[in-house]
Amino acid sequence: MMEIRSYLAQGKPLLFDGAMGTWFAAQPGRAGERCERANLTRPEEIRAIHRAYLEAGCRAIKTNTFSLGADLAAGEEAQAEELLRAACRLAKEAAEPFGAYVFADLGPAPEGGERKAAEVYLQQADWFLDQGITCFLAETLATDEGIPELARYLKEKCPEAFLIVSFAVGYDGVTRAGLQGRDLFRRTAALEGVDAVGFNCVSGPSHLLKYIQTLDLGDTRLSVMPNAGYPTVLGRRTVFQGQPGYFAEQMARIVRAGAAIVGGCCGTTPAHMARTAEILEKPLPPLTAAPAEAPREAAPVSANSLWEKLERGQRVIAVELDPPVDDDIAPFLEGVRALQSAGADAVTIADCPIGRPRADSSLLACKLKRELGVEPLPHMTCRDRNLNATKALLLGLSMEGVHNVLLVTGDPIPTEDRDEVKSVFNFNSRKLARYVSGLNETTLRTPFRIYGALNVNARNFARQLQMAQEKEENGVSGFLTQPVLSAEALENLKLAREILHGKILGGIFPVVSHKNACFLNNEIAGMRVCDEIVALYQGLDRAAAEDLAVTISARIASEIAPYTDGVYLMTPFRRVALMERIIAAIR
Repeated sequence: MMEIRSYLAQGKPLLFDGAMGTWFAAQPGRAGERCERANLTRPEEIRAIHRAYLEAGCRAIKTNTFSLGADLAAGEEAQAEELLRAACRLAKEAAEPFGAYVFADLGPAPEGGERKAAEVYLQQADWFLDQGITCFLAETLATDEGIPELARYLKEKCPEAFLIVSFAVGYDGVTRAGLQGRDLFRRTAALEGVDAVGFNCVSGPSHLLKYIQTLDLGDTRLSVMPNAGYPTVLGRRTVFQGQPGYFAEQMARIVRAGAAIVGGCCGTTPAHMARTAEILEKPLPPLTAAPAEAPREAAPVSANSLWEKLERGQRVIAVELDPPVDDDIAPFLEGVRALQSAGADAVTIADCPIGRPRADSSLLACKLKRELGVEPLPHMTCRDRNLNATKALLLGLSMEGVHNVLLVTGDPIPTEDRDEVKSVFNFNSRKLARYVSGLNETTLRTPFRIYGALNVNARNFARQLQMAQEKEENGVSGFLTQPVLSAEALENLKLAREILHGKILGGIFPVVSHKNACFLNNEIAGMRVCDEIVALYQGLDRAAAEDLAVTISARIASEIAPYTDGVYLMTPFRRVALMERIIAAIR
């Protein structure tokens, strides 16, 4: 059999097989059965699927091992190795009569496991090499975590190894981790030991064709393996209805656009690959370039008074006001008007704090910007929205002239609600910041200014600072801190000023009673009221406690001034009049 690099040097595209998993699941009685387990329980069926793709004209097949990284990450090492060895045997037996290449299939390493991505990939690489397989496909990846280590390891242990790295991007070129596909493509193509880079899954052939036409391929070998189309639900089954003829025509266009390696992902069958093989046998005419788009006019400058003031070095006052729990917005708007008149530069709006539903912070932000001319700073959590919903919301905010967002991971759903209300958490705040930064670069005419949270009350503040630095690397340009109500919090704030580059708004929460202080210390995460302040409230009535809150808040504002660019005031119990007094005391 010809060495794979020599095969590709001929200029003929290498045609991979299609989807093992969806084709197996489509067989009678197989829905819900794990495909990789069938390497042991139904070996003849797996061998037959390999053979069907080879008979369709494919020159490369993948081992039936896509999900074994999850077994490894879960500590099921013996099971993963057993299934992998069986998969290698079946693929090699099927490929040998056809002289086809067998690729070790590595799916994405699960996030959050005890084993890092590199460990998962390298362990599988050793097992595959032991089975005599030297061609590798790491596919459907959302990040490049662990890939540099895998490429380096294969290069050292098996210099002739061939590695394809394939990322899963949506029609907009973004992975589920919020990373730009073009950045992943560029970084991975530059790695020594990576032989081809490309994209698979999530998108259909037309969208992937349009996407790769936006990339600067250079001399990189491009791999493209789209889905048959997009899924639909029939009864209780998820099916793909993309037709083989259409798929093949699009794959021919993808080859003409520069792909050297092509194949199919979810929903593709031997029929899809047979039509593709047939059409690729014919001479392919040059791909007609799409008509150039007219250059867009530059976006008008959109005012962002909060950021403009920070950039001028002027101190700012941002005040948080909780959104309503019902549809009566009048008290909220009255409070915002009062804060605006008192001198607040921005109003921040929490996104369903402590996981309890309230009026949507982004909708309220748009209303404030449009009707009152207030600069809003809506919070956006990772808890309640997936990638599509997040992007849609950001586009809407930008259209409404809201260009500041505070990104937080979000409080978990309360325990008693979890059976009925499910969290999403597609992102953490760092990944969400990276995603918004990508939109700033590729999609938005007016960029967002991205803010993050900084917990100066954290016991392990070194870790907080590390995460804050990671947020800055991902596009965060300012921080709002948790309340400074202790000497420890003040020291942590000083350290943050030394380490971080972004603007910092120091948190101030006016404690309004002894009961309130005890509650904050015991039931609200991220809060710490020192014993000295707690003691001062002992026995005070409401009026005296509010007077004390104004005094303490003004003192804290003065103490944190050298280490901050402004203050972030949190309104307790909607006591707007109290906030007016505090704003007057610190201006």
